[in-house]
Parts: sequence; C-alpha cells; structure tokens
Amino acid sequence: MTQGFALFETPIGLCGLAWGERGLTGAQLPDPTPGASWDRLRRRHPEAAEAAPPPEVQQVIDRINDLLSGGRDDLADVALDYDLAPPFNRRVYEVARAVPPGETITYGQIAKAIGEPGAARAIGKAMGDNPWPIIVPCHRVLGADGKPGGFSSPGGLQTKARMLTIERARTSPAPTLFDLEFSVAPKRGR
Repeated sequence: MTQGFALFETPIGLCGLAWGERGLTGAQLPDPTPGASWDRLRRRHPEAAEAAPPPEVQQVIDRINDLLSGGRDDLADVALDYDLAPPFNRRVYEVARAVPPGETITYGQIAKAIGEPGAARAIGKAMGDNPWPIIVPCHRVLGADGKPGGFSSPGGLQTKARMLTIERARTSPAPTLFDLEFSVAPKRGR
C-alpha cells in the first residue's frame, strides 16, 4: 500500500484518511469551511498523493460511516502506523482504543491504566496530538465528573458532543433522553 489520502462523506461531514505502508497515518474530521479538510490533509501528509482508497482503506471508510450512523464498531483492529506517535502517546491511544462506542473514560482513568496516575494533563496533550480521531476515539475521553475536557479536532466540543450523541454515550449519571424515552413508553394493549 503506497502513501495516499482520500476525503469521503460521512453523516457528520467530509472526513479524510491518510495511509502508508504500515497502516493509517492520519484521520481528519470535518472542517467548517470548504476545502479546509483537503488543505489540512495536504499539510499533515505532504508525502501522500490524493488517490482512490485501496480496498483495505475503503473498508475502514465504510466502517467509519457505519459508526457515524449509530453503529457499534469500535474500529480497534484498524491498522495504524504507530511509529508516528511517541511511546507515551501510543500507550494512551491503546487504552483509548479499548473504550467501546457509547462508553467514556476520563483522562485520570487513562493515567491510572498506563501506570501514571498524576499524568491527566499529559493524557490531554496526547489526545490533542491524536493523528487518528474516530479510530483512536479521543471524543470518548472526558474530564473529571463527565466534563467534556477539550477537543482539538475541527468543530471542537460541538463535534465531540455530536459524536457522543450519535453513540448514545452516557457522560454523567443523570438520566438521558434515551433513558426517559424507554422508561415512559406507553404500554401496548391489554
């Protein structure tokens, strides 16, 4: 698989993937202005040429579209070129990838999981540097008490909230509209 990148439509807008010999080298969430996604992919992956995605990348695109349509694919088996990430970030990303759709984890919980309980801020920086949003689900990482924390991808916290809503993720112990919808459903027939 040679280096390349492609943009593709999703339920949340125009996303992109870049790939190389060892797997995906980047992912791009929608930018708010036309052409910005293309520009960002070109800047981040100057060695890659825009191309039709090879079959294995097209399968990832299809799976991303399914996830962004409410599917439950965790994308955990998608090959990533981890050589692009520092060792600390890689450990963080591996923990984040284990969080299934519809669930969340805190920066502090990731810090404990990698054996560095005081590193919540460093976890936040690693998430901000995440080259594979969606595949490394940084949108599922929250601050303490369910606070959204940050989100450095285009669209910021609105994009994060939208993705969590699509996944029906619980971000606090309070009931959600989804919980209420099922608890007050009218009884059928007698």
